[in-house]
Amino acid sequence: MKVVSFFQLKEVRWAIAPQDLAAIRAELPQVEIVSVEDEADLPAALADADAFVGWTFPATCFAGAKRLRWIHTANAGVEANLFPEMVASDVILTNAAGLHSVSIPEHVLGLMLALARNFHEAARIQARASWDRFGVIAYAGGIKELSGSNLAILGAGAIGAALARLGAALDMRVRVLRRRPDRPVSGAEAVVGPEQKLELLRWADFVVLATPLTAETENLIDREALAAMRASAYLINVARGEVIDDAALVEALERGAIAGAGLDAFREEPLPASSPYWSLPSCIVTPHVSGYTPKYFEHTLALFRDNLRRFVAGERLRNVVDKRLGYVTEGVAASVGASRGRDR
Repeated sequence: MKVVSFFQLKEVRWAIAPQDLAAIRAELPQVEIVSVEDEADLPAALADADAFVGWTFPATCFAGAKRLRWIHTANAGVEANLFPEMVASDVILTNAAGLHSVSIPEHVLGLMLALARNFHEAARIQARASWDRFGVIAYAGGIKELSGSNLAILGAGAIGAALARLGAALDMRVRVLRRRPDRPVSGAEAVVGPEQKLELLRWADFVVLATPLTAETENLIDREALAAMRASAYLINVARGEVIDDAALVEALERGAIAGAGLDAFREEPLPASSPYWSLPSCIVTPHVSGYTPKYFEHTLALFRDNLRRFVAGERLRNVVDKRLGYVTEGVAASVGASRGRDR
């Protein structure tokens, strides 16, 4: 059985360490793991591969990978791996859902605190070496408290669910929007469906986007959604940039239609220097780092190794993505025999 490992995502590169490769080979001697670092070498490596692990499987290599049965992405978001040929095939896709359930909710908490306490304005005042207490206190309508505030979370995966618990622990009133509102979320006083989106936005002091990117969530926050939000409310995005209509959000921030935004994901990454987000004073930009943790690669490898053991044994895999929906659901599981091939 052959597994190809290739980790390259925009400007980020990684490879499984030699000692970890050796440990996997010692545990599963029937598995050949080929670590590829140059994308030009992928077509040849994938031609007889049974499985792939990395961030994104290159769509151009799919037709030639005739033995492929399983793709494991180290991302939680899987949209880049859901090209039409892949969705239509019997290849199973698993992802890293759950690995960011600490880092991303904590990042959101940091952004909420920074916006509520006007830390972004305090940093600008510090750069001027100015003791301007009133400038910090009065910026963007004044300092707010998280306790007693209304937190709306759009998305109830591992990240949204963990954030709901954090928000409740801080005495925030939490409501969650999810596709299946009949499923409760711990810490949330209410769970609503997509048809109640505008009502939820009108209620919220903080709106956090934690949804997968699908056809239903693209431009989820558009002009109508922003118009529904309170002028004192904040928008935080740790999902994908495509869930926001950028022109609409820039206009809303420039007009003061909402109090501010904390953005960690963008349609175009790296974010171009020409983007107005950089210079909007009410916007905090972080360079897609909410998912990072010092233990990210350790946890990524541990999940992959567990699924690899299951794959070899023909057992149910963890984090199987429903390719029609674009995310992991409770009802999806799969087992794959490592020796089985695939005809296409």
